[in-house]
Amino acid sequence: MRISELQAKDIVNMHTGKRLGHVGDVDINVDTGYVEAIVVGGSTKMMTFFNKESEFIVPWTHIVKIGSDVILVNLYEPDPE
Repeated sequence: MRISELQAKDIVNMHTGKRLGHVGDVDINVDTGYVEAIVVGGSTKMMTFFNKESEFIVPWTHIVKIGSDVILVNLYEPDPE
């Protein structure tokens, strides 16, 4: 699979059903050649000073399924108290 194919897929959190964005980058361990994480947001679209998209890391171990249109991730978000 190519990085460009990953970038076209929506990333959805299984716990909330919330769409998180798209793959902006991929973190690859150069020693092992394995993908360690995906970076969500940031470099996938042009950003302006007033419209900054925040980036965050999803470890590869938290990716549950890569489907034809979506990447399902398992990110637990505790309830705000």
